[in-house]
Amino acid sequence: MNGMLRRVLSRPEPRLLSMRCQSSATGGASAGTAEEGSPDTTSLRPRPNALTDEIIRVDHAGELGADRIYAGQMAILGNGPLGKTIGHMWEQEKEHRKQFEQLIQQHRVRPTIMTPIWNVAGFVLGAGTALMGEKAAMACTVAVETVIVEHYNDQLRQIMEAPNPDKELLATITKFRDEEQEHHDTGIDHGAEQAPFYQAMTEVIKFGCKTAIAISKKI
Repeated sequence: MNGMLRRVLSRPEPRLLSMRCQSSATGGASAGTAEEGSPDTTSLRPRPNALTDEIIRVDHAGELGADRIYAGQMAILGNGPLGKTIGHMWEQEKEHRKQFEQLIQQHRVRPTIMTPIWNVAGFVLGAGTALMGEKAAMACTVAVETVIVEHYNDQLRQIMEAPNPDKELLATITKFRDEEQEHHDTGIDHGAEQAPFYQAMTEVIKFGCKTAIAISKKI
């Protein structure tokens, strides 16, 4: 288990590094040319408006954090009865993260500078609550997903009220919102509310998630 913890915490972030390099490049040719063997960047889109920029940056940060939370839970509980359930949710979160990494590149959005912190904090939160037991891990899931579902619903309203709604982003967030709701319900079904100090623990986690969202919107 210790070996797995070290591997996850030391996981490199090559995509984020390449994004920062790309966002600081000058000249259209250097921004639109993909190196051999690198991800396709030929589908770059016009720079987004302020709303789209904010949504993509904060949602990328949120899905990175969720990915790391489930990685932490899997490091502790992956071989137990909940391993398959957590693994399924983690696979969906990895797909969410991948999609927002692609949107970051396509729209040339600057990732939040808090990325390294959210990477470690997410894993610590997931592993820490998992060490408290399966029900505590599920309580963490319920708290995090409650905030994410509310956050996505707010974004959907903002997009639909915009003069020119981004239909692709609307569809992406709707799909991810539904999957996050599924994760919330899974946590409830697996005894989250029976965790010790459930109310206090979930309120602290919710506050932390909301604070992370507010920070990631701006920096």
